[in-house]
Amino acid sequence: MNEWREAGTARMLDDIRAGMRATRRSVGKSQLDDRVMAAIAAVPRDEFVPEYLRDTAFADGPLPIGHGQTISQPYIVALMTDLIEPRPDHRVLEIGTGSGYQTAVLARLCATVYSVESVPALSETAAERLQRLGYTNTVLHCGNGYLGWPEHAPYDGVIVTAAAPRVPQALIDQLKPGGRMAIPVGAPFEAQSLRLIEKGLKGETVSRDVLAVAFVPLVDSGPDVTSPGTSPDPSR
Repeated sequence: MNEWREAGTARMLDDIRAGMRATRRSVGKSQLDDRVMAAIAAVPRDEFVPEYLRDTAFADGPLPIGHGQTISQPYIVALMTDLIEPRPDHRVLEIGTGSGYQTAVLARLCATVYSVESVPALSETAAERLQRLGYTNTVLHCGNGYLGWPEHAPYDGVIVTAAAPRVPQALIDQLKPGGRMAIPVGAPFEAQSLRLIEKGLKGETVSRDVLAVAFVPLVDSGPDVTSPGTSPDPSR
């Protein structure tokens, strides 16, 4: 297993590097931060996909994880992580836990990752998986991603792993001055753009579209809820 995983991870990293070179003009850089690449290399992606898809876990493409959701393409996970410039003392909000893969990558780079998922079954499974794999600095909640998680705001960074037709104001409000947000914006099955939003020290925002993308839609699930997928806050 270890040799198979190491070989798959090496191919995945090569694909990510190739993707960066191919999109360097749009992204504005040709390579990712070394810390981001090290985090991607350290997270066993095969643990975050369904058993029947493990042979393709390291391919550079999205994979279904059930409930109409996907685990994102490794290149996109790496790029979005790099865009928010995570640091060891950062507290980051993720909208769309899914299988927990992006959560785990962020957990290797930040102090605490707060992650919101609208599908109770996915939230519960991700919480169990992250605990089993030793990611103790992650806090999961089942609720409406459009509302963010104000209880723990403000956040140094925000990553949204599903496309919204507009940037939710609640997420902008919960972003710390000086913070960065990566979010796909656009309607389902139409043109979507990965957008980087930077919040100034006085609360002003500047945004730019980085890359054309295709994500599942961000679901507005109504009033916020809590489910068994919620995990304890390690900072308390």
